[in-house]
Amino acid sequence: MHELSICKSIVDIVNRHAGGRDVRTVHVRVGKLRQIVPDTLVYCWSLVNEETPLAGSQLQVESVPAAIRCTDCNHTQTLDDPILMCASCAGTNVEIVAGEEFLITSLELSEA
Repeated sequence: MHELSICKSIVDIVNRHAGGRDVRTVHVRVGKLRQIVPDTLVYCWSLVNEETPLAGSQLQVESVPAAIRCTDCNHTQTLDDPILMCASCAGTNVEIVAGEEFLITSLELSEA
């Protein structure tokens, strides 16, 4: 379960940027191609922070669908299945344009 180590890394980053203030919510964007299970990530968040200053904080995960752009016909499409083929021209000369993200997008901090 690599989500546990990911949560530990998120905690390190959040602690550096929170400036000692209480954190209510951490917002992250996770691409569908990242092989991270959002529900498992949220569960691990509560485990990692159980007896820390981040206890009670929430991890909000925004899932980003995968998308490709065909370099032959310039068609861009969202992927329902992980098949890297253009729906317009059936070409396989494509580049991934979304779905590999993993970003902490914002922190909601308590008033202090």
